[in-house]
Amino acid sequence: MTLLPKDKDISTIQAEKVGGNPLFPIFLKLNDLHTVLVGAGNVGLEKLAAVLHNSPEARVTVIALSILEDIHVLAAEYKGLQIVQKTFSDSDLNNADLVIAATNDSELNNFIRQSAHDRKLLINVADKPELCDFYLGSIVQKGDLKIAISTNGKSPTIAKRLKEVLNDGLPDELDNTLQQMSALRNSLSGDFAYKVKKLNAVTSVLVEPKAVAKKSLIWLIWGSIVLSIIIAGTALWLREPDFKTYVQNINPLFYYFLGAGFLFALIDGAIGMSYGVTSTSFSLAMGIPPASASMGVHLSEIMSNGIAGWMHYRMGNINWKLFKMLLIPGIVGAVSGAYLLSSLEHYSQYTKPFVSVYTLILGIVILSKAFKTGVKKSSEKIKKIPLLGLGGGFIDAVGGGGWGSIVLSTLIAGGRHPRFSLGTVKLSRFFIALMSSITFFAMLNTHHWEAVSGLVIGSAIASPIAAKISNRISAKAIMVAVGVIVILISIRSIAIFLGKVL
Repeated sequence: MTLLPKDKDISTIQAEKVGGNPLFPIFLKLNDLHTVLVGAGNVGLEKLAAVLHNSPEARVTVIALSILEDIHVLAAEYKGLQIVQKTFSDSDLNNADLVIAATNDSELNNFIRQSAHDRKLLINVADKPELCDFYLGSIVQKGDLKIAISTNGKSPTIAKRLKEVLNDGLPDELDNTLQQMSALRNSLSGDFAYKVKKLNAVTSVLVEPKAVAKKSLIWLIWGSIVLSIIIAGTALWLREPDFKTYVQNINPLFYYFLGAGFLFALIDGAIGMSYGVTSTSFSLAMGIPPASASMGVHLSEIMSNGIAGWMHYRMGNINWKLFKMLLIPGIVGAVSGAYLLSSLEHYSQYTKPFVSVYTLILGIVILSKAFKTGVKKSSEKIKKIPLLGLGGGFIDAVGGGGWGSIVLSTLIAGGRHPRFSLGTVKLSRFFIALMSSITFFAMLNTHHWEAVSGLVIGSAIASPIAAKISNRISAKAIMVAVGVIVILISIRSIAIFLGKVL
């Protein structure tokens, strides 16, 4: 009797034969096998490290005439590793179970392969997929959970990138779940069918909450966006009961900020940052007090970051543990900063230069990033995430921007994965902007609605366009332009203040 996998028939299996990766994944107990590695250069060291990292008690014999010092160091650490310093001979495979060829001599590699096949041994030949019987795939490990990734030898780089994504996406606590499930399985009595049914019922909770969480998150984001629009619309209506007359006599300031909001949102979509600092710098230069400028920035960011956060959620780019550590401290910092800045609104002529100094610093940071070829990552991930969120939220509210520049850059520089850091920061930014806006709205008597509404509408129009044009524009050129503009505007505001004082 032939046993077929559940939900599959013979026709389905036959259809799956066409195309795709034909390799059969298998996990070997290298503790019980003898592996012979020929070659002890950099490639050999890489292969050896992969074997020992996954199977520390593996029995491995390294054969080479020239041997790297690092391999001798490994031999002192791993008892199962033996080094034989000699040229390879056919008889070296007599007691082997598995063979890896990692020399830089193609003729020698072919000879090793033939010797292995003569003994019906499987062999891996470094950087020669067509000569391999098996590949050493990229491995993702969380305790007892181990996932092997194969691209059928087509692109080890893609496999490496997938490994990074899975390593960051799978929580370390997953191993605790495995241990608990193992204990539960061992405690169950009854036949096989009963055990499977019971274990399926227990593990279903890992999947079902996702649908509920997705709907809740979508309702929360879109509900908050609608609420912010209602708040802005109601305030505008109360301020101008004769709305028609008001529209006909709109202050030209609205159109300036409409164009500015559109342009700054396009820039932010191209380089992933600078909307807050450019909008705030422009607002201050146009005579808007710091608190009203910051409120306009945060109101306009509710919609853009809500949509961006939702999209990152759908693409699986959210690190929920990191999100939780950032959210509450970030909100506390943002509300505190918004409250402080609003309380000093009557002293805006004094607070404006300090905010201008802050935007000047951010402009210099943006300009410096434009000329950096890469971000140097720390070997250890940053630990004080709540403190980072608190400080980032406070500075963002006071300065009208900086959550992305401060929090995102710190996370990436601290060793966090860029993709998950970006998604998490974008989603948390939605809630930061929402709470800051509510605080500003409750505290301020004068809101400068022409400027605020211009930024909100302009950035909303630009959001869907920015994603399409971002890949067609040089990010470096935009960052240089933005940095220079922000620096010049900030210096102008500071100079005007100093001119009045002196």
